[in-house]
Amino acid sequence: MEDFSIPGIDSEYLPTVLASASDIALVVSHDGEVISVLSEERSSRYGNLDHWKGRPLSEFLTIESRPKLQSVLDKFSKGHDKSITAELNHRDNATWQFPIRYNIHRVSREGTLLLIGRDLQQVAEAQQQLVQAQISLERGYEERREFDARYRMVMASTREAFVLVNVNDGRVRDLNDAAANILGSGIEELKGAAFAQEFKDRRRTEFTESLLSLAMSEQPGELSVMTRASRRFISIVPNLFRAAGERYLLCRLDAEDSEHLVDDRLSLNLNALFRDGKDAIVFTDTKGVIEAANEAFVDMIDFGNASDVKGRSIADYLSRGQIDMTILLENAARSGHMRVYSTRLKNELGGWTAVEISVSYLNLRARPSLAFLVRDASRVEAMRTTLNPQSEEAVHQNVVELVGSAKLKDIVAETNDVVEKLCIETAIELTRNNRAAAAEMLGLSRQSLYVKLRKYGLHDSESES
Repeated sequence: MEDFSIPGIDSEYLPTVLASASDIALVVSHDGEVISVLSEERSSRYGNLDHWKGRPLSEFLTIESRPKLQSVLDKFSKGHDKSITAELNHRDNATWQFPIRYNIHRVSREGTLLLIGRDLQQVAEAQQQLVQAQISLERGYEERREFDARYRMVMASTREAFVLVNVNDGRVRDLNDAAANILGSGIEELKGAAFAQEFKDRRRTEFTESLLSLAMSEQPGELSVMTRASRRFISIVPNLFRAAGERYLLCRLDAEDSEHLVDDRLSLNLNALFRDGKDAIVFTDTKGVIEAANEAFVDMIDFGNASDVKGRSIADYLSRGQIDMTILLENAARSGHMRVYSTRLKNELGGWTAVEISVSYLNLRARPSLAFLVRDASRVEAMRTTLNPQSEEAVHQNVVELVGSAKLKDIVAETNDVVEKLCIETAIELTRNNRAAAAEMLGLSRQSLYVKLRKYGLHDSESES
């Protein structure tokens, strides 16, 4: 080691002072060769580092630390005279590594450097522990979110009514939709409210104690009460459990009347009919935009999936498009329903299916909607086609009988009048005497329609609907 001294300290004691003041101290030449190694005797984990002497320090550094050392050497070789701090990772015999933070000082004119190092192993271990703790916290947070999601799904999906009550204060901590319906109030209004106040003639302390006694009894029991808001008789079946040091009651509410059970069965039956029924069912808003359709409707229009038709207008699938839809919507809105409207349904491939449509206006909700029942009328159409030859034969015979008794143009005019009258009567019938809709269906102006109504004696004194 080159001779250098500190005033008041003999040079023979200086290595001991440096070793005690640091975890490891190195004296390195200007080109990075290790001149001397000083380490605290108590730090036995480094082992004997005498073999570092006379060898480049870079041999005992990890690959990522070598450029750091070279950068320090370059700075001092260019005349830098202030101390430099650098963190270097050592390796020895490729079996272990240890990080050291060095304060590097120039200690001679020849460029000799003194590296006073502090072991960062404990800091690195503490950082690693913090990282692991953070990972554990995040994992616990994700598990908590997953648990909450499962809990919410179970509470929302179950048909049974459950209320979670804190035993200490008797207040509602949580409940599901079924319980809120039975109690006759909203979920957010009930959360945090005293459970006892939701029932007639019940005091909080006595009520909670009654539930607690039932939950702790050997034989399962129930408490019969009347709800304050909905005036329904219900029975409460409590179960006691402990969580986070507090006691809770999980109360199942059973309505003693069978109304909600009937509603549940009806809902199940209606859902099954919508899902499995062979007649097409479509729900739309008041503008005819499809909100839901069953598989039977999807099959009828040869579509891929029921979700694909959602948001489209039902007019897209009716043969007369907007005309058909307007007739159906207006009549349903006016009278609440329209029965057996005959038209054709077109599919995505350009095919047609004869159908009969009944529509009901559902106005018992905040946002009204319409329900369409679409029935395949292909068989009826086929029967009509089968019977048509006879009627066509009769018409043909009538026309033949006119030959010779009238001019050709008179015969054509008479048959045209018959067809025209029949078309007008059909349009008036389909639109339930809605003259504007009938004119649109026939492609006539309203004035032309009135003229033809008078011509065929179909005009009456009814006001236009």
